Amino acid sequence: MTSSTYSLGIDIGGTFTDIVVYAHETGRAVSHKELTTPAAPHKGVLAGVSRLFQREGLDYACVTRVIHATTLFTNALIERKGARTGLITTAGFRDTLEMAREHKYELYDLHIELPKALVPRHLRLEAAERIGPDGSVLTPLDEAGLLAAADQLVAEGLQSIAIVFLHAYANPVHELRARELIAARHPGLFVSISSEVSPQIREYERSVTTVANAYVKPLADGYLDLMSEQIRGLGITAPLFMMLSNGGLTHVEEAKRVPIQLLESGPAAGALAGAFFGERSGIEDVLAFDMGGTTAKLAIVDGGEPLIAHQFEASREKRLTEGSGLPISISTIELIEIGAGGGSLAQLDAMGLLKVGPESAASDPGPVCYGRGGKQPTVTDANLILGFLDPEGFAGGTITLDTAAAEAAMAPMAAQAGVSVPELAWGIHSIVNENMAGAARVHVAERGHNAARFSMLLTGGGGPLHGCEVARRLGTLKVVCPPGAGVASALGLLMAPARVDRMATVARRLSRIDWAELDAAFAVLEQDALGVIAATLSDRSQPARIVRSADLRFVGQGFEVVTELPAGPYDAGTARAVVEAFDSLYLKTFTQTPPKGEVEIVNIRVAVSAQASASKLDAGAAAAPAAGQAVASSRRRIWVGAHKRYEEVPVFQREALPVGFEIAGPAIVQEASSTLVLPAGSLTRVDGSGSLIVDLTNSIQKDASTAQHKNKASEATERDKQCA
Repeated sequence: MTSSTYSLGIDIGGTFTDIVVYAHETGRAVSHKELTTPAAPHKGVLAGVSRLFQREGLDYACVTRVIHATTLFTNALIERKGARTGLITTAGFRDTLEMAREHKYELYDLHIELPKALVPRHLRLEAAERIGPDGSVLTPLDEAGLLAAADQLVAEGLQSIAIVFLHAYANPVHELRARELIAARHPGLFVSISSEVSPQIREYERSVTTVANAYVKPLADGYLDLMSEQIRGLGITAPLFMMLSNGGLTHVEEAKRVPIQLLESGPAAGALAGAFFGERSGIEDVLAFDMGGTTAKLAIVDGGEPLIAHQFEASREKRLTEGSGLPISISTIELIEIGAGGGSLAQLDAMGLLKVGPESAASDPGPVCYGRGGKQPTVTDANLILGFLDPEGFAGGTITLDTAAAEAAMAPMAAQAGVSVPELAWGIHSIVNENMAGAARVHVAERGHNAARFSMLLTGGGGPLHGCEVARRLGTLKVVCPPGAGVASALGLLMAPARVDRMATVARRLSRIDWAELDAAFAVLEQDALGVIAATLSDRSQPARIVRSADLRFVGQGFEVVTELPAGPYDAGTARAVVEAFDSLYLKTFTQTPPKGEVEIVNIRVAVSAQASASKLDAGAAAAPAAGQAVASSRRRIWVGAHKRYEEVPVFQREALPVGFEIAGPAIVQEASSTLVLPAGSLTRVDGSGSLIVDLTNSIQKDASTAQHKNKASEATERDKQCA
């Protein structure tokens, strides 16, 4: 691989760290999967980068930019391994974190576990001050009391403090002064203020978000400094950029300032890859399904754009139950965690029923077949027994899988269940697929969509293994598997634009809006965002794109609908356009509008994005060879679910498949980073961009026909019994 300039993408997942290098002159991408090193994530990165560059003969000096995503900060919240953090808040509001919303996510559970506050009560202190909802100073800040509280927290050995004062979104003067005083008294202390992290109404959500930012800030600061240093140590002088949850990238200093923006960075890159590869294949409506070794995620790409949400839940008490986590108020590509990953553990419960996940073997010790100390069967062990994985070629040949060990680990469970080992393995595979399909079905329906109108695009090491079966259960007839699907999230990093989201609370009825004043408020947010964009990119390919939106609701409602607004400037005539946009979106979301009432703006938002010249990936990257013939490289015994038995099927090497080539399932398509399992009755074609387009129409119809035949046979048997 020769080129004068490269982009390097690094995505640290729960099980594997994916490394991708893209050559700008040739449009070629090469990749490597390295086992994640949880105790020191940078070690896995350095090992993976070194191996890839050595294998491909690449020059570190030719790298012009590095983009990075990591699950480190999400895991710190989940595992409660962040910094010891304190909170200073307005007198009388010490218990906001525990009072929360007084909402039970499972109404009839008498033993319900509510999300635990990141800061225990004895580390939550108060300061005398008060800002009114209109921004007026009602009680001046007691500076001596503030410093006494800070001194007390420092004496407890804390590294980080969150400052959340009442109505600071309306006037940050007290929070800014508090940070200034604490920084002068305790220079080494990390301080997060709510008016910068989450400047919006709703005291609980604002408090949780600011505290979470403070909780991961020391970790982020040290990690990002270390990663920058280690990358430079390899001889890479290019700047390091971080992927944000909103699908954009930013420079390291901005990421260190508000690291809570990084929580969903890896899955967001997967959604971008889904949109990119869908567009390459002429498909705008995509369900981007990304399944790795630890978790699986799904994002809806509607009209070529991933959906954006402005709040998500972290550190859930019940992993797949909405309302059981900490509400984090940041802009993020809307994702749903829809199941488990390859490392998810299988077990029989007290009733003898087979359960899979959510506990995972992750990368350490990993599945039994990795030979790294795992004892309990996992989804990967099941897939190996079913013949879906090549023991010698797994993860590009970096790991040799032990089939005998997987079978030995599964045998006691199979005996207890009264089935054979392959039948139990197929049960594990099927349960995971149904869990993911069920969650995806609800998620898509709740957004007002029908899954059948989408195509499913598969990424991640496990996406191609499970995707066709998940799509069949959803009723989705078309599946797209892009080149390098197993490392597509890392490739998604390289196509991300720089993006900055800013917001402010207005909380005013439209009838009372001064439109010139509102326009000026938007302009302030835009200038702030453009400053960050300028500091991030030096090689814009085009002017920055600015999108204005607002959180709107009918007066008296408790929650808002985020509605895109005209670009401005605004005047009195703007009100009608705003109401029309809100009515249209409200009707699309809820299918009906309430009796007409007055509309109010709660928050205003701007999203500013700009594409770097280097982020324009060539549509020919990793494309298939020219049209021609291909033959199966081998044959392998796999379990064919439709026939409930092992069968020998052809195995094709992905890189040898030419444009236009067709494959009838059942079959296997194998590449270094992933394996695509094609079910019986499916028909797959290689399109012009190198993606595999799988048509499941005959497969689904065959399943329906088989089920109908079985029902008729059962009815006939029952009639015979009655006659006898």
